Amino acid sequence: MATAIPETTAVYQDRDTTLRQIQDRVLWLAMQMVHYANNERPSPDGKVGGHQASSASVTTIMTSLFFDHMRAGDRISVKPHASPVYHAIQYLLGNLDGKYLKMLRGFHGLQAYPSQTKDPDSVDFSTGSVGLGPVAPNFAAITEEYLRAHLHFYNRSPRRYISLVGDAELDEGSIWEAISEPEMAALDNVLWVVDLNRQSLDRIIPGIRVQSWREMFAANGWNFIDVKYGRRLQSAFAEQNGELLQMCIDDMSNEAYQRLLRVDGAILREWLPRYSRFPRDLSRFISRWDDEEFRSLFSNLGGHDFSMLRDAFARADELRGPTVVFAYTFKGFMLPTIGDPRNHSNLLSETQMEELREHIGLAESEVWDDFDPRTAAGLACRSTAARLHSSTLRSPTALTPAIPTSIDHEYRGSTSSQQVYGLVLTDLARNLPEVADRIVTVSPDVASSTGLGGWINRAGVWNRTEPEQLPEEDASVLRWNESSQGQHIELGISENNLFMMLGQLGQSFEANGELLFPIGTLYDPFVRRGLDAFTYGMYSGAKFIVVGTPSGITLAPEGGAHQSFMTPSIGAEMPALDFYEPCFGKEVEWIMLSALEQVRRRERSTYLRLTSKRVEQSLFNLPDDAGAQDRLRRQVLSGAYRLVSRASEPQYAPGENVVNIMAIGAMIPDSIEASEELLREGVFANVINITGPGPLYRRYQESIDAAVAGGTTTPFLSDILSTEERHAPVVAVADAHPHSLVWIGGALGTKIVPLGVSEFGQSGNRSDLYKEYGIDVDSIVAACFTALDI
Repeated sequence: MATAIPETTAVYQDRDTTLRQIQDRVLWLAMQMVHYANNERPSPDGKVGGHQASSASVTTIMTSLFFDHMRAGDRISVKPHASPVYHAIQYLLGNLDGKYLKMLRGFHGLQAYPSQTKDPDSVDFSTGSVGLGPVAPNFAAITEEYLRAHLHFYNRSPRRYISLVGDAELDEGSIWEAISEPEMAALDNVLWVVDLNRQSLDRIIPGIRVQSWREMFAANGWNFIDVKYGRRLQSAFAEQNGELLQMCIDDMSNEAYQRLLRVDGAILREWLPRYSRFPRDLSRFISRWDDEEFRSLFSNLGGHDFSMLRDAFARADELRGPTVVFAYTFKGFMLPTIGDPRNHSNLLSETQMEELREHIGLAESEVWDDFDPRTAAGLACRSTAARLHSSTLRSPTALTPAIPTSIDHEYRGSTSSQQVYGLVLTDLARNLPEVADRIVTVSPDVASSTGLGGWINRAGVWNRTEPEQLPEEDASVLRWNESSQGQHIELGISENNLFMMLGQLGQSFEANGELLFPIGTLYDPFVRRGLDAFTYGMYSGAKFIVVGTPSGITLAPEGGAHQSFMTPSIGAEMPALDFYEPCFGKEVEWIMLSALEQVRRRERSTYLRLTSKRVEQSLFNLPDDAGAQDRLRRQVLSGAYRLVSRASEPQYAPGENVVNIMAIGAMIPDSIEASEELLREGVFANVINITGPGPLYRRYQESIDAAVAGGTTTPFLSDILSTEERHAPVVAVADAHPHSLVWIGGALGTKIVPLGVSEFGQSGNRSDLYKEYGIDVDSIVAACFTALDI
């Protein structure tokens, strides 16, 4: 009498049969998308590319995650080269129009790598810059924890944050920077699945790396689960002498294992015992299978076994803390290129595609089809789509009132733009609580030295667990009060983590339906260090404010390692970002308020480059008339205004004795002093305060684009300079590389002499450094004479 199969086992066997059908269709569609893009769609530029082997290795894992594990609200980051698999799944779930399957890597089609802002279907996390996509869900999980702690009405069901990681991505330093962030160790809802196909772009990864990775994850408080062998292979290991087979495979190098995958059964049977310490005994053990049976058994890895993956993911849900699953897979799974060290960018031929189609059992007329909804696979797709469906978001502008244009703070005496930044934050906390309650500041262990002290004293530091009670210390200027209600997040010294955190806080509305105003502060020179993550956040559509301070050689004693001069180029060139470098308090206030409104309206992010240089605020003339004040405010936000005008001087003659000094930030007081000295020499130097090179250049570029398109345009800076003045020579002054403002000469069609810092800085006092690098008052005066050919 036959033994009855347990009901639960039978259910899972049926489910796994359906999952294999879905897996095969996902694999086919992913391969077909790449094949069509490279062989059937016209491509005047030659090879389109795509990664068939890399996609194939994760087909089982992604089928398991989407169709067997994930629930509504779960968010997933998919390794870049699995883009075709992701879109194939979205198509089967009804989330992608079938026309896009023929538009992989095409204009207005599916992007090469998953993109939140460019792809037509919904993507949770952009990937492509390896090492960033995997860590984004970690910071997104922290963001949701922050919302849960601060918004009593936030009651979204617990969700899981999943990263599907290519094993070669673990070579990226950004991975380990994020893993070592202390906040990560307490995240119970973070799951990483490493696609351990043991191949990178050019090579097979040595096996020793896997053990090192396990140890590094464990050292940082992560759980790890190995999914190395499938059920059939484990059953073979459990037989008498089966440990010989396991020992042989375990001891074998990745290079040898990958090579044996590509031989036929007879050669495998001949060669495998050579890697065993007990070759004769192993030969006898494997003789119970014929060549094809044994070849199939040898390749039974856990990353392609639905029951093994199901158990691993269920176990991860039970564990406290984040979990990484090492899922052993084949690069090129089910493809003729399986395990080939050179299969990374290889494309299947027409013949190989036909063989794959026949193996999967698809008719020629079904190559772009989804499932018949009446079949088990079709029903599974429909039920999965319903299970994963999420609700629509509210309008972000309904969450908070419009940000006011001014808070009417009067700035007196000598103060720095960095100090004013801190004052604006405390004013917001005092006067606009409904806005301030949604502000969250972030800093990589430099809060006290970048102007955040007053804000932290008022808002506190966020700690998910109440800190240990300690004896009180003497009163301090900075009160480091930690609680679950604090609004400042202090990270370790990692600018990469800072921008990753900002990027996810800056997508809180899109991901969670709740608006935050994220403000990150760091030393300006280290914007460069976090640039990849900064770019990632902007590309993903995040909206935030970043403050780089102090900046330039104006930070004189600190020396060249802490003196930035390239960052203005980053600010001006980054898409969807407004870059400002204000000088006076009122400018900082207006820009900060405008930046918050930009975040509220989900329009642009803002980068402020500030300084610790104290500036006499009386140099700024705030009009009494409300209309004039608003016009000036708009000019500040547009990027430039006339601070010093010599047009009323009797002998003022553009074309003869007039020069326009275009200065920025810390260089404004020196430019005013130079203008006064020139006036005594009979030279009339207007001082134009370039408050925002970013919006100013965008304004110029928009006028050029309009002119090229045949539209009408307003001459550049015509709201500041008359026609005659626009043709006067320009001297540009920046505590930054001189090329950052040199474009203004071309925009005006006039001669320009740019002054700035084009070499690494050094320690010294400010006046000595200004003179050394040619941005002191005497150098500005000399440059004006040069511009006028005097």
